[in-house]
Amino acid sequence: MGGGRTGRGRGDRQAEPLLDKLSGSSYDLSEEHPVKRTGEKSQVLSGVFLGFSLFGNSVVYTLTSAASMRAIERANCYHREGHGAPCCAAAGGGGSSDAYYMLMFGLAQAALSQIPDFHSMAWLSVFAAAMSFSYSFIGFGLGAAKVIDNGVIKGAIGGVSLVSPTQKVWRVAQALGDIAFAYPFSLVLLEIEDTLGSPPAESETMKAASRASIAVTTFFYLGCGCFGYAAFGDGTPGNLLAGFGEPYWLVGLANLCVVLHLLGGYQVYAQPMFALVERRFGAGVAEIPLLGRVTVARLCFRTANVAAATAVAVWFPYFNQVVGLIGAFTFWPLAIHFPVQMYLAQGKVAPWTRRWIAIQAFSAACLIACGFASVGSAMGVFSPERS
Repeated sequence: MGGGRTGRGRGDRQAEPLLDKLSGSSYDLSEEHPVKRTGEKSQVLSGVFLGFSLFGNSVVYTLTSAASMRAIERANCYHREGHGAPCCAAAGGGGSSDAYYMLMFGLAQAALSQIPDFHSMAWLSVFAAAMSFSYSFIGFGLGAAKVIDNGVIKGAIGGVSLVSPTQKVWRVAQALGDIAFAYPFSLVLLEIEDTLGSPPAESETMKAASRASIAVTTFFYLGCGCFGYAAFGDGTPGNLLAGFGEPYWLVGLANLCVVLHLLGGYQVYAQPMFALVERRFGAGVAEIPLLGRVTVARLCFRTANVAAATAVAVWFPYFNQVVGLIGAFTFWPLAIHFPVQMYLAQGKVAPWTRRWIAIQAFSAACLIACGFASVGSAMGVFSPERS
């Protein structure tokens, strides 16, 4: 897809972010381009959903960082005073503790958000990826060790036991939303592709990278998920690493790696939104330099965006439910519908042929599943007991 842009400089590509292309801006697309041929309304809607999802990722990352920092505090408490100590309970509960950690993470992101663009954060992406591998290996190993130490496999094939069938249905729906959220790289896949040089063609590089990343992440998701449920059963926490207390230094290290990973990962999803707003609405704003490439307009908007994400996380501190809602609400339009429509337009697939019917049936089935997951996750976030 990106092979035709090999003659352009790397710095020019970030000035034309994916969100800008999808939202029907002045970005010049030929009439034969698959994005153009899907229709302006489809482009605008996809841009809206993409913006919502990118902002939602910021909220989820803020929630996750708070849970991990709290887990570090609890692991240290276990080591100092034992598992029944009052400080362990204080570290594990209380909205004020969560809010404190979220505000700390938000302050760090307010500073990191001043990184100019994608091309200026390669070092941060590499660092975040290294931290991701580190805590994934540790979580996998801790889960397996816990199962061996227990001597039994906890849990049941039917999943978590709940009071009523209705609760079970909503939990299943929420779980589908969590799964939909688990592969968010597709949101910024084309943004990342735009940072690549060629030859080889950017599209070929991204295909190979996508296959490898999906295989690796699926292995860790299944390993950590299965070992975690086998280790804790119905008491499995949403953040697996928050369930371990010993060895405290390894649990603390793993959760520290999570926080460091989130510091970089947050910006991967925030930078495309920053680029869109600054390109579309910053042209008429006078740029008053403060420090290097940081301007007053950039400082104000990006700080406000981080503050808004932090405020939403503090207001709705329900990790699994928020993850499920965002994943379910945005998965179908962004990962299924819009790519399918581009494929049909680019491949000139005739309506009501076998291929067309099969693809549309697949899209419709995903829409139904995502609708079900959205309702269940929304019930978890906005239910009376939550409020």
